[in-house]
Amino acid sequence: MAGLRWTSLRLRLVVVFGAVALTAAVSASGIAYWLNREAVLTRTQDAALKDFRQGMQSRAADLPLRPQQSELQSTAELMAGDSPGYSVLLIGERAQGKPIVGASDPDTFTLDDVPASLRNAVNRQQKVTSGNQYPFHLFWQRTERNGTPYLVGGTRVIGGGPTGYLYKSLDQERADLNSLAWSLGIATALALVGSALLAQAAATTVLKPVQRLGEAARQLGEGKFATRLRVSGTDELAELSRTFNSAAESLQKKVADMSAREESSRRFVADMSHELRTPLTALTAVAEVLEEEADSLDPMIAPAVTLVVSETRRLNVLVENLMEVTRFDAGTARLVLDDVDVADQVTACIDARAWLDAVDLDAERGIVARLDPRRLDVILANLIGNALKHGGSPVGVAVRTEGEELVIEVRDHGPGIPEDVLPHVFDRFYKASASRPRSDGSGLGLSIAMENAHIHGGDITAANVPDGGAMFVLRLPRDGSSTADADLDRNRELERERGEEGDVR
Repeated sequence: MAGLRWTSLRLRLVVVFGAVALTAAVSASGIAYWLNREAVLTRTQDAALKDFRQGMQSRAADLPLRPQQSELQSTAELMAGDSPGYSVLLIGERAQGKPIVGASDPDTFTLDDVPASLRNAVNRQQKVTSGNQYPFHLFWQRTERNGTPYLVGGTRVIGGGPTGYLYKSLDQERADLNSLAWSLGIATALALVGSALLAQAAATTVLKPVQRLGEAARQLGEGKFATRLRVSGTDELAELSRTFNSAAESLQKKVADMSAREESSRRFVADMSHELRTPLTALTAVAEVLEEEADSLDPMIAPAVTLVVSETRRLNVLVENLMEVTRFDAGTARLVLDDVDVADQVTACIDARAWLDAVDLDAERGIVARLDPRRLDVILANLIGNALKHGGSPVGVAVRTEGEELVIEVRDHGPGIPEDVLPHVFDRFYKASASRPRSDGSGLGLSIAMENAHIHGGDITAANVPDGGAMFVLRLPRDGSSTADADLDRNRELERERGEEGDVR
């Protein structure tokens, strides 16, 4: 039914074609019917009036001035002849003011059937002038009796002869005109059906390339940049297809260039991080030895040693974060799922970092979720560590469930997050204060936490609490199996599509 909605171009084309065809057919049929009607009626009327005139001139004019009723009737019958539906009525005078009537068919036609207006016109004597040679004329009128149309005509014999009226049935002409109307109606209906079929064919011809263009645009939007349209002809649609192919080719080239640059940058970061791990391992070992001997070192050297140790550890964390980011960008990050008691996992995360005294934990044991414990630990460590760093202790951590979702809230009681910073807290390398570009953090912690939430099929939101402080809310599905399977299938599909080329025909 979607193809039949009013917004459908196909339906609108069919309706427009049908309306044009209907208007043209009705107009042509109406004009044809009117012309034929006038021609049929005029021909019948002229023939009947001509015969009547000749009969009045050749027969009624030969009657005596004071005819008998039998003479009028026989003359009327002779004038009517054998024509069906044709009757004649003659009116004479046997004495002054004493009319007599002779009818060819008294049961069909009497003087009462003649309209009074016609009788008055027939009996009215015209003034004879140079432009009017006769005092009496032939008048006619169309009337209807009992649903049957009739032609009524009348005239008088000049010089004192009888007055005559004819009564001609037009029922046969009406039947012929009705038959013509039915024929024109059928022709109109056939024209309407033909126009609908023609509109359908035209719509198919016009819309098929448009549908191909829409399908190609959809594939292009899905990332199938090799999609192209087959071009045929030299019309506007063909030109549109060429323009689409040109745009798709340009887009494919730009995306390929961007992907190549992104892949090069990602590979550079990954290689750099990997290469830094070896010297960092040695530096870390040396830093640990120096830290153990810090108390025995010269007081002038001890601060430098402490700085080297802290910066070495910070550099080590930065390298690990960069390697984690490159795994997310490359799509190689995978979930290793396990059934985890969330309260135990949160407690272990806090205890491992010696935050027990600075964190208020509200979590009931027995809340079990199927997730990746290592990635959950990374998320919690970043959220809680960020709250302790910027909000100070105590930091509240609450664990609860909402339906099939696991919800973990991390709240601090600090100054909160500036409103202009809130939209960017999860951006990479973003720091709230531009005046402190070199701080303890790398600007990657919250970004990595968000990526780990997304890979579980969850999300993290940040907001300020009305009574002070900021709150981060982590939402994860309690069972991440479906998310892990969908992520695996999606990666396989992407790998398959990279080797395919699209051609919409």
